[in-house]
Amino acid sequence: MAKRKLQRFTEIGTFKNVVQLENGKPFKGNWKKAFFKNDNPLILELACGKGEYSVNLGRKYPDKNFLGIDYKGNRIWVGAKMALDENLDNVGFLRIQIQNLLDYFEAGEVDEIWLTFPDPQAQSPLERKRLTNPTFLQKYKTVTKAKGYMHLKTDNDGFYDYTLEKIAELKFLIEEQTTDVYKTHPGDEILAIKTHYERLYLQKGKNINYVKFKFS
Repeated sequence: MAKRKLQRFTEIGTFKNVVQLENGKPFKGNWKKAFFKNDNPLILELACGKGEYSVNLGRKYPDKNFLGIDYKGNRIWVGAKMALDENLDNVGFLRIQIQNLLDYFEAGEVDEIWLTFPDPQAQSPLERKRLTNPTFLQKYKTVTKAKGYMHLKTDNDGFYDYTLEKIAELKFLIEEQTTDVYKTHPGDEILAIKTHYERLYLQKGKNINYVKFKFS
């Protein structure tokens, strides 16, 4: 297993659709034209893992750009390889720590953000690591265009409730929310996209929470 991880980590260095660490900084403010070679909307998938949402959204919306962001190269490899094999030129990946987001994107550069099944960091002292704490949410607001949207899907009820509290504190506008997305949105093709972890949670009968909100 360790050998395969190392091989994948090495291989993504050769992928044209993957940018790593400092190499991403020159794209700041110009991801659409310099990286994707177009002027289409830019959507981020934060903590993308294997990039299931980026790849599936890229398939459905060839007129939009999707950039998956994560720090674990062996996971990024899965989505990046799939996008390359399918010639999805509108799907790319950036390997960075999410707390450094402002070093890689200009204010208002992003059109929309997805956050799917992040680590809930359930222990209270780890609140600073939760990807929907106020510090992170303010960074997302900064890089997203005025009144841009963010989506969250999570199996963790506590993390979901915590996120709703922070959205309210920051006075962001909730457009949609549900504690059982497959019950309330049975025909939604986008929300039906499933990550690796989501499939595991569903097999255990876990409900899936979802919220879509607008940065005010």
